Amino acid sequence: MVLMAHERPSTEPPVIDPETKDWTWVLERRCDECGVEPGELEVPALAGLIHDSTVELGEALRAPAAAERPAPRTWSVLEYACHVRDVHRVMAGRLSLLLEQDDPVFENWDQDETAASERYWQQDPAVVDVELVEAAGHAAGLWASVPPEAYDRPGRRSNGSVFTVRTLGQYHLHDVLHHVHDVGRPVPSPR
Repeated sequence: MVLMAHERPSTEPPVIDPETKDWTWVLERRCDECGVEPGELEVPALAGLIHDSTVELGEALRAPAAAERPAPRTWSVLEYACHVRDVHRVMAGRLSLLLEQDDPVFENWDQDETAASERYWQQDPAVVDVELVEAAGHAAGLWASVPPEAYDRPGRRSNGSVFTVRTLGQYHLHDVLHHVHDVGRPVPSPR
C-alpha cells in the first residue's frame, strides 16, 4: 500500500537498529556509500551545499509516497528529512558554542531517541519541508559568517571526539549529503 504525503502511519513502525557507528572516520577518507569526501570540503562551500541539499531533500519530501518506508527497517524520506532538519539545528548550536566558548563540550544528542520521541514517521511532510528550509537557512547563515581565523577553534563531543570549526562543518555536511544519497536524490557538489 502506497501512503500519500498527507497520510502517515497511525501505528509505530518497526524500530530501526540504533546507529552505533562512529562516523568521524569520514573526516579522513571518502565515504564509499555516498561518494562524498568530507575532508575536502572547505568552510566557504558549506552554505551553498546546505542550500543545494535542502532543495534535493525538499523535492523528495514533496513526492506522493514520502511517508512510506521502502523497507520496514529503513527510514522513509519523511523520517530522513526530519533527521536532517534536526541535524541542522544541532550542528548550528554546536557551531555557535565553538564560536562563543573556548573548547566547549557538546551535549550528547541521541538521534535514534529523537526520531522515536518526536515520532518522525507521523510528522506532516509540508510542515517538515518548511522547518527543514528554516533550519537549513539558519545553519547556512551561520556557516557563511564564520571568519577564517575561527576555522581551527576546538570543541569536543561527550565521547571525547575532538572537532574544530572546520571539521564540524565537514562532519555536518557529510551527514546531510549522505542522507540526500539515502533518499535517492543527486548529491550536490561544491560550487
